[in-house]
Amino acid sequence: MTAQLNPRGDVAVLVPAAGAGVRLGPGRPKALRLLAGEPLLVHAVRRLAAAPSVHTIVVAAPTAEVQAVRELLAPVAPVIVVPGGAERQASVAAALAAVPAGPTIVLVHDAARALTPPELVESVAAAVRSGRDAVIPVLPVVDTIKEVGAGEVVLGTVDRSALRAVQTPQGFRRAVLSAAHAAAGDSLTDDAGLVEKQGVEVSCVPGSEYAVKITRPFDLALAEHLLATTG
Repeated sequence: MTAQLNPRGDVAVLVPAAGAGVRLGPGRPKALRLLAGEPLLVHAVRRLAAAPSVHTIVVAAPTAEVQAVRELLAPVAPVIVVPGGAERQASVAAALAAVPAGPTIVLVHDAARALTPPELVESVAAAVRSGRDAVIPVLPVVDTIKEVGAGEVVLGTVDRSALRAVQTPQGFRRAVLSAAHAAAGDSLTDDAGLVEKQGVEVSCVPGSEYAVKITRPFDLALAEHLLATTG
């Protein structure tokens, strides 16, 4: 059954999904790799569509897969699919250009974080709605972090109390993200980094353990386990 997005919602979600995912091993583009028999992108879009504030979802797909992705997602939700770029930043910019008039909040979400719960989508959107220009979901860093120099020699131990692991979706006022991409120079893999370079304050909200990024085969196995135990 196709999910219905909220025509009165104020949130557009951009999903850059054109990456190859070489660390996951040979095969199809990362977003189209299977998790429990369905592509990561399907899992991700299904959860995005379940967030009540979402008005629009735009997916930037591999150029050769645009029509296939449209057909793949048609039973999941009414999604706009556009050709992505060679770099993530270009894919986000292409998706941003396709957002219709209406939504004032834009989230950028990795398809590789396929199990991100709708509640996290709503939490990030609510923080932007409350007046923040840019918001990222984060988790505390739990491992000991070492600074290492030449020859793999430890230079010191980093104070992890001020460190956070960043997840997606990252949320922005639409005008803020548009201005950051218009002014972008060097390609970055983090949209919050783009707005930081424009002097915009970025705020944090608590992330989710389920928003794990599927990058390596081990991550895929972990996601399979999470899906099997939580549904």
